[in-house]
Amino acid sequence: MEAVLKTRDTAQMNAVALKAYARIADAWSLSLKEASALADMSESTWKRAKKPHFAGELTRDQLLRLSAVIGIYKSLELYFSEPIARSWFTHHNTGPLFAGQRPIDIAIEEGLPQILNIRTYLDALRGGA
Repeated sequence: MEAVLKTRDTAQMNAVALKAYARIADAWSLSLKEASALADMSESTWKRAKKPHFAGELTRDQLLRLSAVIGIYKSLELYFSEPIARSWFTHHNTGPLFAGQRPIDIAIEEGLPQILNIRTYLDALRGGA
């Protein structure tokens, strides 16, 4: 019984994370290639994953990525007004983590550790630390 509940909870958590991530990818106008790479999925898997009732499972890394991206989105929405909040992640940035590159490119290239660094960076900006 416990295994069934855990499987159902995991499936529900995955579904919620994928739904939120799909909305963020749309809000940021990410291409199919960008959205799938940021989530560490193939483009074909991302196409399937963003549809309701996706039966596949997310890896721990993928779930952490989606969670961190949701946190990045939330920080941007709280810190900036809408036009900047929606475009910040896909525009070139001279901040210390980015060296003139786009945050999304750095996040895709360097993976989960850098995604977490970006989230921490934005949380520090928002919190004044």
